[in-house]
Amino acid sequence: MNSASLYNAPPEAPERQFSRVTISVQGRFMRADHSEYDCIVDTMSPFDAVISTAHRPEVGERIVAYLDYLGRIEGKVTETSHRSFTVSINATDRKRDKLSAQLTWLANKHELGLPEDRRHDRVAPSNPVSEIRLDDGRRYPCRIIDLSVSGAAVEIDVRPAFGTMVVLGNMRGRVVRHFQEGIAMEFMTIQPEEAIIKLS
Repeated sequence: MNSASLYNAPPEAPERQFSRVTISVQGRFMRADHSEYDCIVDTMSPFDAVISTAHRPEVGERIVAYLDYLGRIEGKVTETSHRSFTVSINATDRKRDKLSAQLTWLANKHELGLPEDRRHDRVAPSNPVSEIRLDDGRRYPCRIIDLSVSGAAVEIDVRPAFGTMVVLGNMRGRVVRHFQEGIAMEFMTIQPEEAIIKLS
């Protein structure tokens, strides 16, 4: 009988294969009435997320959230508590695979106690005009907001996906965060301090 019930499990059953991980990621979410509020994602899997906020939506309400490191997610609120709510994430298999990889990276960063990507002093370059190059040859003009030996914040009109390899000037790195004006990238290797000072 128990075996039969497993075969008749509903489509959402696969989410049980994914345990939530603790990530503590900040973001903003938009309710059905288009009002926006700050939030923190406490735990998350590729199928659902527990979000803390002072403005709790209603069960059954559809929300869209923009999260640091993870980008845009959307879904339906399945349960609420005093200071948080759970959202069932609506996504394609490809998006879930991507979320799984991003969550693994965030969870490892949390478990290992790795320092944040702003662990090095950042400077604003005297000549901020530069260019971002993608591996497929596309080039986009950009403006360097600030940079350090380990990464940079760049104002740019496009938003390459998280994990995308990009080249800023002659510094190669990957996209680790989106924000309103552009992207943050983490260099693949620590850059010589002299090179950063020369730009400042």
